[in-house]
Amino acid sequence: MLVYDGLKYEFLNSVVSGNIASEIDKRINTTLGRRTGGSEFNSWHNSMSFMYMVLNDPCIPDNAGIAIEYNIPQTSKRVDFIVSGYDENDRENAVIIELKQWSKINKAVGYDALVETYIGGGIRTVVHPSYQAWSYAQMINDYNKSVQDKNIRLSPCTYLHNYQLVDNDPLLSDIYQTYIEEAPVFTSTDTLKLRAFIEKFVNRGDDKKILYEIDNGKIRPSKSLQDRIESMLKGNREFIMIDEQKVAFEKILKLAERGSIDGKKRTLIVEGGPGTGKSVIAVNLLSELTRRGQVAQYASKNSAPRKVYSEKLKGGLKKSSIDNLFKGAGAYVGVERNAIHTILVDEAHRLNEKSGIFKNLGENQIKEIINAGITSVFFIDESQRVTLDDIGSKEEIEKWAKRENSELCYLKLSSQFRCNGSDGYLSLVDDVLEINESKNYLLDEIDYDIQVFDNPNEIRERIKYLNSINHKSRMLAGYCWDWPTKSKNDINVPDVIIGDFAMSWNLENKTFANDDSTIDEIGCIHTSQGLEFDYVGLIIGDDMRYENEKVITDFTKRAKTDQSIKGIKSLYSKDPDSAKKKAEEIIKNTYRTLMTRGMKGCYIYATDSALREHLRECLNKAKIIRHNGSYQ
Repeated sequence: MLVYDGLKYEFLNSVVSGNIASEIDKRINTTLGRRTGGSEFNSWHNSMSFMYMVLNDPCIPDNAGIAIEYNIPQTSKRVDFIVSGYDENDRENAVIIELKQWSKINKAVGYDALVETYIGGGIRTVVHPSYQAWSYAQMINDYNKSVQDKNIRLSPCTYLHNYQLVDNDPLLSDIYQTYIEEAPVFTSTDTLKLRAFIEKFVNRGDDKKILYEIDNGKIRPSKSLQDRIESMLKGNREFIMIDEQKVAFEKILKLAERGSIDGKKRTLIVEGGPGTGKSVIAVNLLSELTRRGQVAQYASKNSAPRKVYSEKLKGGLKKSSIDNLFKGAGAYVGVERNAIHTILVDEAHRLNEKSGIFKNLGENQIKEIINAGITSVFFIDESQRVTLDDIGSKEEIEKWAKRENSELCYLKLSSQFRCNGSDGYLSLVDDVLEINESKNYLLDEIDYDIQVFDNPNEIRERIKYLNSINHKSRMLAGYCWDWPTKSKNDINVPDVIIGDFAMSWNLENKTFANDDSTIDEIGCIHTSQGLEFDYVGLIIGDDMRYENEKVITDFTKRAKTDQSIKGIKSLYSKDPDSAKKKAEEIIKNTYRTLMTRGMKGCYIYATDSALREHLRECLNKAKIIRHNGSYQ
């Protein structure tokens, strides 16, 4: 959607007259129905003055098209500045310019394409501006039919007009060169260089024709995107569907296809416990719907599964194309109604009300997802809600679907393929944690290795050995040890310490489930939920104990850095019983989730000796086969 559009000479006149910020503000109010904050208004006034200096040259034609704050369809993202026109070969071009007010960045971050800078009143980790400009251009390339059919060339760059480069500036670090080559960086002394960059692509005006072609382009995935994601999924054994997974896939596919034809809004709730294949179905649907020409997106609150699946599927795709397929749950704030054909929400039980860093954006993530998608599919397991902010439930989804006039549909997955297919093991977990009482779990014929250890070092050695076989085993722990900001990327600083056992929490610059070096780190609920391993070694902390023949929880033993129960102390002072009940549900759901991450086995150490004995007694009663092979 074009918010502000004009010709170059009109833009220059508006800047000279001092009206440009007011004009943008007025058009945003008209087109998007919102008013602008003071800081954003001032940033326009500042940035547009610099763009005036760049464009005030006769070599850039007066009738070149100018767009400001172009709203990318299917998103709430806006391109800061576009210049359109023809090059010397009469090819249609649009130069995409990401504008930044930054004066410096603090440091390069180990995560791909991320930097640390001062923004929003504090030091934040955000994407590198070159990556941001490139990803916006890539999204338009991947989903705009006019750009594809007319071969419109999009040339992204970024202009940090307040930025003074210093020696060895992290902005130009080698780790960002891939993105800088795609979207060059221009800083405060590069006005003439940016002008030359624009002139290379725009030396004859188009009277905004190219802008209108982009704005009116039909939204569809490009043929190359369809072909590449399909080929990457084929042959990947981790995404092969079996039995009722395939049945559910076909039913959901049929509903989604129907929605793209009749435009009727539908909401599908898919219930399934651990290991029932919810994520496998979602990723297969993402691929197939994209192949069939739909705009489909996989969404999740937790970033860990998105990172894992995007890395597994990246193949020949550029990172930005993958990122446009995998979205955070808060990505739908401000997205137009029915802008996306199908949204596949994995781990829907983890959805929140508000979005954004400060939890101040939007109204309700469930509402916003249903609003944005013609078909919205929520994969849910209510027993995996693990923070006070988690609102995902059947009842909540049903409420918003009805308010959005969306037809409700239901599917249930019962057969589970984790824990070697042992529904008995899941019953055992629920029973010993006193979540659901069940005595129907004779496990003597199930090939699943579950053991309780008295020394966490023994578990670590066993997990390291098993991981050496195929790199699919990891250590996990409850969130009872602090995760200090200063040392969160230093593996030499241990966080989880029990006697002579010491390990660092998983580092933020690695993908815990994919990077084999993370075998020397320990993961938590936030980096493992929604994922699976062959074997897991689990440490249960002081937040769960066994006293008076009961499994009890103690939220006061959770780490101070744990945000999952933020606000529980305040609630406890007002309503102790309610606080205890909520905290108990979160703590038990957390350990239930961690105990079901292993496909072949789970080895447990509990800091409370009475709990270790209780778990061991329960296992003995269940007659679980133990495997006592050598791990030397």
